[in-house]
Amino acid sequence: MTDTALLHRDRRQAAPPSGGGLLRGLLRTARPKQWVKNVLVIAAPAAAGELFSRSALIRLALVFVLFTLCAAAVYLVNDARDAEADRAHPTKCHRPVAAGQVPVPVAYAVGVVLGVLAPVAAARLCPPQVAVLLTAYLGMQLAYCVSLKHVLVVDLVVVTTGFLMRAVVGGLALGLPLSRWFLITTGFGALFMVAAKRYSEAVQMAGKAGATRALLTEYTTGYLRFVWQLAAGVAVLGYCLWALEEGGAPHTGVLPWRELSVVAFVLAVLRYAVFADRGTAGEPEEVVLRDRALALIGLVWAAMYALAVADW
Repeated sequence: MTDTALLHRDRRQAAPPSGGGLLRGLLRTARPKQWVKNVLVIAAPAAAGELFSRSALIRLALVFVLFTLCAAAVYLVNDARDAEADRAHPTKCHRPVAAGQVPVPVAYAVGVVLGVLAPVAAARLCPPQVAVLLTAYLGMQLAYCVSLKHVLVVDLVVVTTGFLMRAVVGGLALGLPLSRWFLITTGFGALFMVAAKRYSEAVQMAGKAGATRALLTEYTTGYLRFVWQLAAGVAVLGYCLWALEEGGAPHTGVLPWRELSVVAFVLAVLRYAVFADRGTAGEPEEVVLRDRALALIGLVWAAMYALAVADW
């Protein structure tokens, strides 16, 4: 970091944040762009065709908010804990906590309040399983912030499990049984995207000093490629088995939409793999929203899936 940057940083830290600046800093630290991941709470209800009743939508909206509060709590605690290290990083030094816009004690305090509030609210307003899952998510993510992110393979499993928990919590909130194929497809699909992101980071940081993640210097690109390719294969296999098993039931629809949705699902995986292979698969939501072809394939798959659920 240059002397000028250090001077600006020290000035930011010395000046007490204003009320509006503090609130904006807290909001930025909560990572609003990452909230789109929490839309996964509708995955299980959508798979079961239980998405469109008024009570279900209200319950899922509540679960979305509670999961968002939990994720925000983790981000706040993580940034407070890593503030000193982030100040020495060329890009992370701009995070509100590292830049002094949000004092470290305030970040810890707000994180703790949100982390307690969400499970307590879930215990009062949702089935008990939801509160248990949110508590487990918080415990797992905080352990990841403290130590698990430094453990080979375990870091991939923890991040993948976070995605899987998002997909599962909606089903728990509505008391829906969770198909084994749903869990396999969702879990390995998440691992595919997580490993593809790590692989892309490793490719982009190859030959450069100061990797953004310490573990990137311990993983090889060959290993990470193997992981995302294996995960993609298992996810496709799980989806095919689910589609064929469920498609064997009698239906009165015009076409076997469930079986046909396999084509769109495989195309989506193949399209996503293009970015993984190039080393440009960053945040999953950014990849999907940035690529029109992938977004279109996703819409076609969603339409086929909806027609299959409706047995049209």
